[in-house]
Amino acid sequence: MRQIILDTETTGLNARTGDRIIEIGCVELVNRRLTGNNLHFYVNPERDSDPGALAVHGLTTEFLSDKPKFAEVADEILDFVRDADIIIHNAPFDIGFLDAELALLGKPGFKDHCGEVIDTLVQAKQIFPGKRNSLDALCDRFGISNAHRTLHGALLDSELLAEVYLAMTRGQESLVIDMLGEHAAPGAAAAPRVQLESIDLPVIMASDEELGAHNAVLNDLDKAVKGTSVWRTEPAPVEANTADAQNA
Repeated sequence: MRQIILDTETTGLNARTGDRIIEIGCVELVNRRLTGNNLHFYVNPERDSDPGALAVHGLTTEFLSDKPKFAEVADEILDFVRDADIIIHNAPFDIGFLDAELALLGKPGFKDHCGEVIDTLVQAKQIFPGKRNSLDALCDRFGISNAHRTLHGALLDSELLAEVYLAMTRGQESLVIDMLGEHAAPGAAAAPRVQLESIDLPVIMASDEELGAHNAVLNDLDKAVKGTSVWRTEPAPVEANTADAQNA
């Protein structure tokens, strides 16, 4: 599964009145793991930024003057995101700007080039209703350090959002669905019981690569709880006298 975390910076808030993209950052996830295969461009918008926007991103007209125009990088961006699911915080804003830039080039809208678009702001509002759900607020909530973020930047914000998304959706990794008892869906048939005692089940040890991936997930869990997660806690040893009593 390939996913792209995407963020843009712009000259202002309204693509319909001529504001343009000045930076785009894309961070790649494959099977929920960061690959390091990222895409980042500063873009010459051919206009000045609004003062309010400039105060947020700090990218001056002078700095952007020798950067490529969107038309020069559009195909590379579309090739990078092609068929991948796209993860954006407040997706309508970024998609609106991307659609406006592509329309100027006579190209189809952004969603025609990628898979599903996932809006983490919508997800956060469902998980934390009534609470602040900005990227900074979510970083604080999940214990993700954003101390190095003094100004908004598309690549930096994409990297932070990748960590937030992984933390926020970690429960989706569970492969166990309880279909029995009071949790069963109305009308659902009981799952048949399998007599495992009669089956010679092979034991397949994890490879070094799988163990490394497992430890990486545990490190993420430790980071999320700001300590040692329960999955690193070893069970207490069984006392000999307790075992003897149980066998008596």
